[in-house]
Amino acid sequence: MFDLDRWQEIWITITHNKSRSALTAFGVFWGMLMLVLMVGAGNALEKGIISQVEGFATNSCFFEAERTTVPFKGFRKGRRWNMTNSDIPVIKEKVHEMQYISPMLFSGSVDKNVVRGEKNGSYRVKGCYPEYDLIEKSKMIYGRYINDIDIAEKRKVCVIGERIYEVLFQKGEDPTGKQVRVNGIYFQVVGVARSSTSGVSIGGNTAESVVLPFSTMQQAFNQGNIVHFLAATAKEGVPVKVIQNQIMEILKQQHQISPDDKDAVFSMNIEEQFKMFRNLGLGIAALIWIVGLGTLLAGAIGVSNIMLVTVRERTKEIGIRRALGATPLNIIGQILSESVVLTVLAGIMGIVLGVGILSLAGIALSQSDQFFKDPQVSFGMAVGSLLILIVIGTMAGYIPAQRAMMIKPVEAISEE
Repeated sequence: MFDLDRWQEIWITITHNKSRSALTAFGVFWGMLMLVLMVGAGNALEKGIISQVEGFATNSCFFEAERTTVPFKGFRKGRRWNMTNSDIPVIKEKVHEMQYISPMLFSGSVDKNVVRGEKNGSYRVKGCYPEYDLIEKSKMIYGRYINDIDIAEKRKVCVIGERIYEVLFQKGEDPTGKQVRVNGIYFQVVGVARSSTSGVSIGGNTAESVVLPFSTMQQAFNQGNIVHFLAATAKEGVPVKVIQNQIMEILKQQHQISPDDKDAVFSMNIEEQFKMFRNLGLGIAALIWIVGLGTLLAGAIGVSNIMLVTVRERTKEIGIRRALGATPLNIIGQILSESVVLTVLAGIMGIVLGVGILSLAGIALSQSDQFFKDPQVSFGMAVGSLLILIVIGTMAGYIPAQRAMMIKPVEAISEE
C-alpha cells in the first residue's frame, strides 16, 4: 500500500542538506552517465562493424594463386601458376559441404575504359558467375544480374554500378537494353547495381564496377581458361574452414603443388574475420560493463558513507522511534528507502542525460558515412540499469541500516 507520509519523510530527509545530497548523488549520476555513453558507443561500434559486412556472405572464403615456395615433382620454387576452368567441376564434385562457387576475372580501370557516346569514365571490370550475387549481394536498381543463360551463351551483356549509371545516363533514364563500350567492346546493359555493403567488396566497389558474364569476359578479352579469383560458401551449419581446407587441397593436387606449401594458395576466410570482429565486440562490451559498474560501485560507496553520517546525526531520532514502538524492520526499511531513492534519482538523471547526448551524436553521425552508426542503448539496457540502481542503492544502504538497527533506544535518547 502506498504510504504518502513515508515518502514525504524520505524526501524531506534527502533535501534537508541539499548540497550534501547533491554531491553524494553525483557519484552515481556520473557512473550511470558514463555507463550509458560507453554502452551506446559500444553498440555504435558493433553496428558499424556489422554494416561493413552487411549483404556479404559471412560463410564465404576466397582463393587466389600465388608463387610456390616449395619445390615439388621437378618444379622449382617460385613457380607461377593459375587456377583454371577445369578446377571448378572437380571442386563441385568433391566438396560436398560447399553451397555456392563462383570463379572471377578482373580487369583494371584503364583510363576512360567505359564509354557511352561522349560520356566516359575509368572503372573496374570483373567477370562473375550468377552465384557471386549470392555471396556479395547487390541491390538492383534497374534490370537484373548476370544469369546462367548469359554464361552458357557467352552473351555480350553487362551490369553497371550505380555510379557508372549516374555518369553515363540521364537521371531517371532506363539504361536496360542500351549499349556501352567496355575496354573497346560493346556490351548491352541488363542491369544497374547498388552495393549493399559499405566496407567489403572483391575486385572493386560494386557501384563503380562493370560486371560481365565470366565466360564472355574470358573469350572477349582473350583470357583463355584462366581464373583470377575463386569465391565459395559453405552450406548452413558447416564451418567455412572445412571447405577452405578441401578446396586448397584440391587446387594443390590439380596444379602439382606441394601439400606442405602454405603460401602457394592465398586464402581468406570471411567467417574467421567476422568471428574476430564479433569477439572484439564482446570484449569491448565486457570492458565497458566492468568499468561502468566499477564507477557505479564507487558512487554507491559514497552514498553508503553519507548514509552512515546521516544515521549518526539521527541517532536520537532513531532512538525515539524505537521507544515509540518502531520495529527493527521499520528502521531498516526507512534507511534503505532513503538510500534507494537517492541512488535511483541520480541514476535516472544520468540515463536521461546519456540518452540525450547519444541522440545528438546519432544525428551528427547520420550526416556522413561513419564507422560508428546509431549510438543508442536498448530499452532492455535501460530497464536493466534501473534494476542495477535499485540493487546498488540497497547495497549502499545496508550497512547504515544495520548500524541504525543496533542503536539502543535508552542510549540514543540520553545522547546529547
